[in-house]
Amino acid sequence: DKYTLKVPGGLAFSEFRGYEAWQVVSVSQDGPLFAAILANPVMIEAYRAGVPANGKPFPDGSKMAKIHWNPKKLETFPAATVPGTQHDVDFMVKDSKRFADSGGWGWAAFNYSAASRTFSPGTTADAPPQGNDAKCGLGCHTIVKARDYVFTDYGSR
Repeated sequence: DKYTLKVPGGLAFSEFRGYEAWQVVSVSQDGPLFAAILANPVMIEAYRAGVPANGKPFPDGSKMAKIHWNPKKLETFPAATVPGTQHDVDFMVKDSKRFADSGGWGWAAFNYSAASRTFSPGTTADAPPQGNDAKCGLGCHTIVKARDYVFTDYGSR
Protein backbone atom coordinates (compact mmCIF):
# COMPACT_ATOMS: atom_id res chain seq x y z
CA ASP A 1 0.00 0.00 0.00
CA LYS A 2 1.61 3.25 -1.15
CA TYR A 3 0.02 5.15 1.72
CA THR A 4 2.23 3.32 4.24
CA LEU A 5 5.43 4.70 2.66
CA LYS A 6 7.45 7.46 4.27
CA VAL A 7 10.78 9.06 3.51
CA PRO A 8 12.85 8.48 6.67
CA GLY A 9 12.91 11.81 8.50
CA GLY A 10 10.69 13.32 5.80
CA LEU A 11 7.25 13.23 4.22
CA ALA A 12 4.77 10.36 4.18
CA PHE A 13 2.90 9.37 1.02
CA SER A 14 -0.29 9.45 3.11
CA GLU A 15 0.04 13.24 3.45
CA PHE A 16 -0.98 13.41 -0.22
CA ARG A 17 -3.89 10.97 -0.17
CA GLY A 18 -6.25 11.68 -3.05
CA TYR A 19 -3.67 13.56 -5.14
CA GLU A 20 -4.80 11.66 -8.23
CA ALA A 21 -8.03 13.71 -8.25
CA TRP A 22 -6.40 17.12 -7.77
CA GLN A 23 -6.74 19.74 -10.50
CA VAL A 24 -4.09 19.99 -13.21
CA VAL A 25 -1.97 23.13 -12.91
CA SER A 26 0.18 22.42 -15.95
CA VAL A 27 2.00 19.77 -17.95
CA SER A 28 5.68 19.68 -18.81
CA GLN A 29 8.45 17.66 -20.33
CA ASP A 30 11.43 17.22 -18.00
CA GLY A 31 14.24 15.80 -20.10
CA PRO A 32 12.88 12.55 -21.47
CA LEU A 33 9.93 12.39 -19.04
CA PHE A 34 6.40 13.76 -19.36
CA ALA A 35 4.86 15.32 -16.25
CA ALA A 36 1.49 16.45 -14.99
CA ILE A 37 1.62 18.99 -12.17
CA LEU A 38 -1.41 18.82 -9.87
CA ALA A 39 -2.42 20.97 -6.89
CA ASN A 40 -4.82 20.58 -4.00
CA PRO A 41 -7.77 22.99 -3.60
CA VAL A 42 -5.86 25.24 -1.15
CA MET A 43 -3.12 25.83 -3.71
CA ILE A 44 -5.53 26.18 -6.65
CA GLU A 45 -7.40 28.91 -4.78
CA ALA A 46 -4.12 30.75 -4.15
CA TYR A 47 -3.18 30.46 -7.82
CA ARG A 48 -6.58 31.91 -8.80
CA ALA A 49 -5.92 34.82 -6.41
CA GLY A 50 -2.69 35.61 -8.29
CA VAL A 51 -0.05 33.81 -6.20
CA PRO A 52 2.91 33.76 -6.80
CA ALA A 53 2.91 36.38 -9.59
CA ASN A 54 1.48 38.95 -7.17
CA GLY A 55 4.48 38.51 -4.87
CA LYS A 56 2.47 36.81 -2.13
CA PRO A 57 3.37 33.38 -0.74
CA PHE A 58 1.23 30.28 -0.99
CA PRO A 59 -0.68 29.56 2.23
CA ASP A 60 0.21 26.74 4.57
CA GLY A 61 -1.58 23.59 3.47
CA SER A 62 -0.77 24.14 -0.21
CA LYS A 63 0.26 20.86 -1.86
CA MET A 64 1.53 19.85 -5.29
CA ALA A 65 2.11 16.50 -6.95
CA LYS A 66 4.23 16.05 -10.06
CA ILE A 67 3.64 12.73 -11.77
CA HIS A 68 6.32 11.64 -14.26
CA TRP A 69 5.84 9.11 -17.06
CA ASN A 70 8.13 7.62 -19.66
CA PRO A 71 6.91 8.65 -23.12
CA LYS A 72 5.62 6.22 -25.74
CA LYS A 73 4.25 6.48 -29.26
CA LEU A 74 0.49 6.10 -29.45
CA GLU A 75 -0.16 2.92 -31.44
CA THR A 76 -3.43 4.18 -32.93
CA PHE A 77 -1.93 7.55 -33.90
CA PRO A 78 1.87 7.20 -34.24
CA ALA A 79 2.41 10.96 -34.67
CA ALA A 80 1.41 11.39 -31.02
CA THR A 81 3.69 10.77 -28.07
CA VAL A 82 1.80 10.08 -24.85
CA PRO A 83 2.56 9.03 -21.27
CA GLY A 84 3.66 5.41 -21.01
CA THR A 85 4.76 3.68 -17.82
CA GLN A 86 4.87 5.80 -14.70
CA HIS A 87 8.36 6.78 -13.56
CA ASP A 88 7.80 8.49 -10.20
CA VAL A 89 5.75 11.03 -8.29
CA ASP A 90 7.18 14.05 -6.47
CA PHE A 91 5.34 15.96 -3.77
CA MET A 92 5.71 19.32 -2.07
CA VAL A 93 3.75 20.78 0.83
CA LYS A 94 3.77 24.23 2.41
CA ASP A 95 4.06 24.24 6.20
CA SER A 96 6.03 27.28 7.34
CA LYS A 97 6.51 25.97 10.89
CA ARG A 98 7.42 22.37 10.08
CA PHE A 99 9.78 23.37 7.25
CA ALA A 100 11.09 26.71 8.51
CA ASP A 101 14.63 25.79 7.42
CA SER A 102 13.65 25.10 3.79
CA GLY A 103 11.60 28.10 2.75
CA GLY A 104 8.45 26.74 4.37
CA TRP A 105 8.24 23.81 1.94
CA GLY A 106 8.81 20.09 2.32
CA TRP A 107 9.54 17.82 -0.65
CA ALA A 108 9.52 14.08 -1.29
CA ALA A 109 10.21 11.83 -4.27
CA PHE A 110 8.77 8.33 -4.66
CA ASN A 111 9.98 6.08 -7.47
CA TYR A 112 7.56 3.77 -9.27
CA SER A 113 8.33 0.21 -10.35
CA ALA A 114 6.11 -0.77 -13.27
CA ALA A 115 7.16 -4.42 -12.86
CA SER A 116 5.89 -4.68 -9.27
CA ARG A 117 3.38 -1.79 -9.52
CA THR A 118 4.76 -0.33 -6.31
CA PHE A 119 6.33 2.89 -5.08
CA SER A 120 9.45 3.32 -2.97
CA PRO A 121 11.03 6.42 -1.41
CA GLY A 122 13.72 8.04 -3.54
CA THR A 123 17.35 7.69 -2.50
CA THR A 124 20.48 9.81 -2.62
CA ALA A 125 21.36 8.08 -5.93
CA ASP A 126 18.24 9.51 -7.63
CA ALA A 127 17.70 12.81 -9.39
CA PRO A 128 16.76 14.78 -7.42
CA PRO A 129 18.65 13.08 -4.60
CA GLN A 130 16.32 12.17 -1.75
CA GLY A 131 18.03 12.12 1.63
CA ASN A 132 16.47 11.27 4.98
CA ASP A 133 14.63 14.58 5.23
CA ALA A 134 12.09 16.72 3.37
CA LYS A 135 14.60 18.90 1.51
CA CYS A 136 15.16 17.01 -1.77
CA GLY A 137 13.61 19.85 -3.78
CA LEU A 138 15.30 22.78 -2.06
CA GLY A 139 18.45 22.78 -4.20
CA CYS A 140 16.53 23.18 -7.46
CA HIS A 141 13.68 25.31 -6.15
CA THR A 142 15.95 27.94 -4.56
CA ILE A 143 16.29 29.65 -7.96
CA VAL A 144 12.57 30.51 -7.75
CA LYS A 145 12.67 31.71 -4.14
CA ALA A 146 11.04 34.99 -5.25
CA ARG A 147 8.07 32.89 -6.47
CA ASP A 148 7.77 31.11 -3.12
CA TYR A 149 9.89 28.24 -4.46
CA VAL A 150 7.31 27.29 -7.13
CA PHE A 151 8.30 27.00 -10.80
CA THR A 152 4.91 26.28 -12.32
CA ASP A 153 2.44 28.93 -13.45
CA TYR A 154 -1.29 28.32 -13.45
CA GLY A 155 -2.20 28.67 -17.11
CA SER A 156 -5.33 30.24 -18.56
CA ARG A 157 -8.43 28.09 -18.65
